[in-house]
Amino acid sequence: MLERISRREEADLFVAWMAISLSFAIIKIAPYGVLGPINSVDPLVALIYFGISLLTVGIGFILHEMAHKFTAIRYGYWAEFRKDNSMLLVAVALASLVGFVFAAPGATVIYSNSADGRGLSREQNGRISAAGPLINLLLCIPFAILIGIGVTLSTGGSNLLSVIGIFGVQINAMIASFNMLPISILDGRKVMSWNIPVFILLILTSFGVLVGSFYFF
Repeated sequence: MLERISRREEADLFVAWMAISLSFAIIKIAPYGVLGPINSVDPLVALIYFGISLLTVGIGFILHEMAHKFTAIRYGYWAEFRKDNSMLLVAVALASLVGFVFAAPGATVIYSNSADGRGLSREQNGRISAAGPLINLLLCIPFAILIGIGVTLSTGGSNLLSVIGIFGVQINAMIASFNMLPISILDGRKVMSWNIPVFILLILTSFGVLVGSFYFF
């Protein structure tokens, strides 16, 4: 399976992973950006936030893109992730300035088999697009379990396990919710074009988990 990931794709995934992880770490350290009030943060705490962000974003972002890739391969098409440097800069800048992550680091490009006259159907495109947000929603389950384990083991509130769990649920819910918006080249537009009930189910679940993750945690 890993042999289907090219060197260029590995590099693009790595750069995007670093940039998005940094963006999410920044909004945890400075929720309102440098334009808002900033509490003093211990460098060690900041480093821990970045480490947790690397772990949770790495799992959520990379598996999201790999879900697109391998679903496309399952239908007989080749697909590779391509980073967008300008959007990565926008993500870090927005996180730094206003405390908001615009997570559009690039896209998994699907190469249709035009040589044999076969193009990507609306259903295939919809299923490939839905695979990414669906993976993020499924990933919320083990992270939620991790929160429970952390709280159970903790005697005085949250501990590292529960913090990782909270990060994981929130970040995966953010990735799913953002990508399910039915605009531009985002997954939601292609899912809605294919199957409106599936679109409604995915977008309501994504935003429901997102709102709940901040309300309860």
